[in-house]
Amino acid sequence: MSMESKESGVVGSGVVEIAPRSGAAFTLDRGQRLTVIDPRGEQVADLLAFNRHDLGEVLSSGRTLDYASRIYLTTGDPLYSNRSNVLLRIVEDTVGRHDFLLTPCSADTFRILYGDAQPHRGCFGNLAAALAPYGIAPDHIPVAFNCFMNVPVDSETGRLTVEPPLSRAGDRIVFEAECDLVIGLTACSALQSNNGRFKPIHYRIDG
Repeated sequence: MSMESKESGVVGSGVVEIAPRSGAAFTLDRGQRLTVIDPRGEQVADLLAFNRHDLGEVLSSGRTLDYASRIYLTTGDPLYSNRSNVLLRIVEDTVGRHDFLLTPCSADTFRILYGDAQPHRGCFGNLAAALAPYGIAPDHIPVAFNCFMNVPVDSETGRLTVEPPLSRAGDRIVFEAECDLVIGLTACSALQSNNGRFKPIHYRIDG
């Protein structure tokens, strides 16, 4: 049975809305498909995956990028765990620009990078709260797969810049589960990542 945050709500046809600057956690069975939708465009969603039967096995940015030999992932690409097992596979993608480069934004992100005196808890805090009922502690939250995020890398200096997402209203990315999973998913809380506006994220589970 899935467990979702109080900030989530069904909006029709099995689609669940994650409210702006919030997060959700839920289960995904092997063979099921998770569709992450950007309903209004230019909104990032941070995605985490844990092996439901062994929470020590978690989505790994390092393993995935190492085996893919590239930064940007799309249709056909597997997302690996820290144990080099495939947790998810991208089976459809209408955008083609997502990444594993930046960690979930947090209260420290807003304090250190932006000087916020009363920082929002960010995606990290939202994920920690949503995943807590599954027994997943904050220190076990890895770098997320950043759906729709657009982070160009300068070819000479390696400098990262955060640009507006390329996603438009209704764009989606679809994942198929390779094992039973616990999923964490957010509607990103950082203004810079979302072209200056906070918007919801939708998701649907099929199969």
